[in-house]
Amino acid sequence: MTRAYNFSAGPATLPEAVLRQAQAEMLDWNGVGASIVELSHRGAEFMGVAAEAEANLRRLLSIPDDYAVLFMAGGATTQQALLPLNFAAPGQTADYVVTGHWSRTAIRQARPYVNVHVVADGEPGGFRDIPPRAQWSLSPDAAYVHITANETIHGVEYREVPDVGDVPLFADFSSSIASGPIDVSRYGLIYAGAQKNLGPVGIAVVIVRRELLERAGQPRADIFTYASHAARDSMLNTPPTWNWYLLGLTVKWMLEQGGVEEFARRSEAKAALVYEAIDSSGGFYRNEVAPAVRSRMNIPFFLPDETLTARFVAESRQAGLLGLKGHKAVGGIRASLYNAMPVEGARALVEFMRDFQRRHG
Repeated sequence: MTRAYNFSAGPATLPEAVLRQAQAEMLDWNGVGASIVELSHRGAEFMGVAAEAEANLRRLLSIPDDYAVLFMAGGATTQQALLPLNFAAPGQTADYVVTGHWSRTAIRQARPYVNVHVVADGEPGGFRDIPPRAQWSLSPDAAYVHITANETIHGVEYREVPDVGDVPLFADFSSSIASGPIDVSRYGLIYAGAQKNLGPVGIAVVIVRRELLERAGQPRADIFTYASHAARDSMLNTPPTWNWYLLGLTVKWMLEQGGVEEFARRSEAKAALVYEAIDSSGGFYRNEVAPAVRSRMNIPFFLPDETLTARFVAESRQAGLLGLKGHKAVGGIRASLYNAMPVEGARALVEFMRDFQRRHG
C-alpha cells in the first residue's frame, strides 16, 4: 500500500507510525486479550493510558503544575459554549477578537450565555491581517479575552501573545497546538480539538489555570462544569477512550521526534517551501494574507479562475495529494501542513504546483 500525502484541514493526517501501532494493538492491547477500546475507562489498564497521555502532553507543552489538563468530548466548538458557562457571571461581558471564520464561530457559541464585546474585527480587511493590538478596545471588567491562535480557513496566525493585562486570555489552538513552543503561563485557558496536530477527531484538550476553576460561572448541569471534570481526571462520564489512546500515541511520537522545538523547525521549513512557490509564480498562485501573520499550518491560495481551481484539485488527487480543495467559505486551494505532514509532502506539493503552472499557466 502507498499512502498519499493528505493535506486535509481536519480530520487530518496522522503519523504513520501511530496508525501502525494502533493497527497492531487493535485486537489485543498490551497482551490483555482485548482491544483498548473494549476495556473499562475506570480499569487499571486504561487509567494508565490516560495518565501517560497527560504526563506526556504536560512534558511536550511544558504545562505548569498550576494548570489542569482536561480531555473532553465534543471538540473545540463545544468548549466555545462551555467557556462563558464556566467563567462568566450572568450578564458579564467577554471580549472577543475576530480574525476569521472560527473566531466568528466562537462568538456564535458564546452569545447565548455572555455579553459578547468584539474588541477588534479583521473582516473589513477580508481577514487578511490581525488587527493591531493598539487598536483593540478591551473591556476592563471582562470575564476573559478570547482569540483564535490560528485561523484554519483564512490562514492567519498570531506570532506573538497579545498583552491583555490582568484579564485572562483564552485561546483556541485547535490548528496550531504543539507546532512550536507555547508559553502556557501567558494564558488563562487554552483549548484545542485534537484532529489536526494531536490525534483523531472526537476529543479535545483543555488546559486551564486551576484558580479559574473556582469561578462560579452560570447555572449549568454538572456535566458542563470543568471543575467537576478536573476533580475526576476527565472521567466524570465515559470518555472517548479510543480517541484518548490515539492522542496519547501521537503525543508520545512527537516527543520521540524531538518535541515542539523540532516541529517548529519543520513547520517553518514546510511553510517556507509552499509560500515561496506561491510568491515566485508571477501571480498564477496568490496568497492574500499579510506576510507577518501568514499561517504555518494552513495555507490558502488562489488560481486565476475557478476552472483552473477545479482542475488543480482533480489533478492533484490523481498525483496522490489529497484534501487540497479550499473551504467553501473562501474557495480556492488550501494546504494544511500539520505536524504529521513530512517535509517531503510539502516538496511534493511544490513540485506539483510548478508542473501544473507549466502546463496550464
